[in-house]
Amino acid sequence: MKAAYPQAQVSQYLPALNSARSAQFVISDAGRELNVFVDPYTGSVLGAQDAKQNLQAVARALHGELMIGTVGDRLIELAAGWGIVLVVSGLYLWWPRGRATAGVLWPRFGARGRLLWRDLHAVSGFWGSALLLLMLLSGMTWTGFWGKQYADVWNTFPAAMWNDVPTSDQHAGTLNSAARQTVPWALENTPMPVSGAHAEHMGHAAMNDAPAAPQVTLQQVEDLANTRGVEPGYSITLPTSASGVFTVAVFADDPRNDATLHVDQYTGRVLVDVRWADYSPVAQATELGVMLHEGKMFGWVNQLLILLVCLLILLGSVSGLVMWWKRRPQGGLGVPPLRHDLPRWKVATVVMVGLGVAFPLVGVSMLVVWGLDRLLGRRMLAVRA
Repeated sequence: MKAAYPQAQVSQYLPALNSARSAQFVISDAGRELNVFVDPYTGSVLGAQDAKQNLQAVARALHGELMIGTVGDRLIELAAGWGIVLVVSGLYLWWPRGRATAGVLWPRFGARGRLLWRDLHAVSGFWGSALLLLMLLSGMTWTGFWGKQYADVWNTFPAAMWNDVPTSDQHAGTLNSAARQTVPWALENTPMPVSGAHAEHMGHAAMNDAPAAPQVTLQQVEDLANTRGVEPGYSITLPTSASGVFTVAVFADDPRNDATLHVDQYTGRVLVDVRWADYSPVAQATELGVMLHEGKMFGWVNQLLILLVCLLILLGSVSGLVMWWKRRPQGGLGVPPLRHDLPRWKVATVVMVGLGVAFPLVGVSMLVVWGLDRLLGRRMLAVRA
């Protein structure tokens, strides 16, 4: 690989998953980040791709932040939060309240017009609500605002795990990016250890500025990971400074196989070894939700479930649009007139306020919409008068 990329700087190494697969190096070369695939038997370069512009990386960045950074992340969070509001409010409207099961648990196919579309909307929404809520909530845990607050509370570990290890002011989450997932969600808030050898010869700040000079080879780190039983498919992130560490991490399809190891670059000592058993119950549940969200937990069965959720969402969206079209004011496109005999509007208001408090971005947007409605509604009434 050195012959093909003589000036490249390696940042990450992914050993071959099995005897038929290639090894992968993530390198920086002339300002670009590349995934370089290497034959593990001959060392020859098999191919390379742009690490940030390939289809998978683009899809991941688009899904996570619309490829526009923090603003995109907040928009995704807002959409997911309103998705939760729609599901919960839809369940409230669906609740049987003594009605027959037809039109509640299954649609009345003998019905016609708006009634049939109403049944399709309500029934598909009910049967898909549990899966949809799981998808929305597990996605929210990765968002930059609500997800960060959630992580600050729940993905914590006993401080004693780092008692004998010098740590930096960086967190393991810095190893993740919009295009690449390195460490599991449960580890994002944990401190990064520092390599301790030679620390007595230079100040801590100087070690952060000095380049990495590992005395442990990648092969030794790989052998260490295999000896410790780390699930194949792990990555090895190289240190970037004199105080940095090697990080062995596997974000496994089955999170019970998760592992994150930080290794001293001078001595090869394992400074921290975190596994599934070290996660809190909430962190374990979150990691399971994330794998279900990504369709990895049960393979194709998991992916079929997600496909079903997508189809139910499409059916709910289309049926809702048709219902609105059939009930819209004659000759206009505005909302239907508000009924003033709604018996449970107070409970519904409490539910909406509760969701607005639970998801602050949604709550702020509710206030904005309420303010615009009050302002523009009064002006429209004045114009009509």
